[in-house]
Amino acid sequence: MKKYYISIGIICLMLSGIPVWAAQPNTGSIDKILKGIEKRYEGKGFSATFFQESTLKAMQITDTAEGNLTVKRPGKMRWQYISPDEQTIITDGNSLWVYRPADNQVMIGKAPDFFGQGNGAGFLSDIASIRSNFEITLHTAKNDQYHRLQLLPKNPTPDLTKIILSIDKSTYQADQVLTYNTYGDQTRIILKKYRYNLDFNDALFNFTIPEGVDIVHIDKP
Repeated sequence: MKKYYISIGIICLMLSGIPVWAAQPNTGSIDKILKGIEKRYEGKGFSATFFQESTLKAMQITDTAEGNLTVKRPGKMRWQYISPDEQTIITDGNSLWVYRPADNQVMIGKAPDFFGQGNGAGFLSDIASIRSNFEITLHTAKNDQYHRLQLLPKNPTPDLTKIILSIDKSTYQADQVLTYNTYGDQTRIILKKYRYNLDFNDALFNFTIPEGVDIVHIDKP
């Protein structure tokens, strides 16, 4: 599996280019939408299936992947990639493990470094962080069943310069997360088959390193 899969943004790309939306500077509407999102994700945890499409602009390469997402508030996530290759990204909110069985390798690091400021759709594990970490504007969507929220990080990094959320108007769930970085790369994650109000065992968000695997420290030069 190509390394940039793990830079979810892991999680998520418009097949026909970036659409243009008209800004709607209605802070009242934004607050109402955010309250709906926070209500939707206020349970202890949720699960969903995901489809991910990642494009490296400089190399004109697009790869796709899919799998299952498990989240427990706050900060705990498990991204289980099923295809095209098996891979597991796990965080307990502090530590991070990326396990690739085919490569006999596990990458370890700190979750804040990897998912910081919403990178990799990390905000899904703490929806309330959207208000504190981003400047938010409402845009007109082509599909009138959705709200489009543009999130600009208050502290942008090269890995994350913008997020576009597609929020279902009837359920307030995030059906699509589109992220951009400073290099022009894009990642789109489509989330489906949500299950809410789940209370997962914390053990699901810890990882025991198998004996004999190669260990790579992500946060070391």
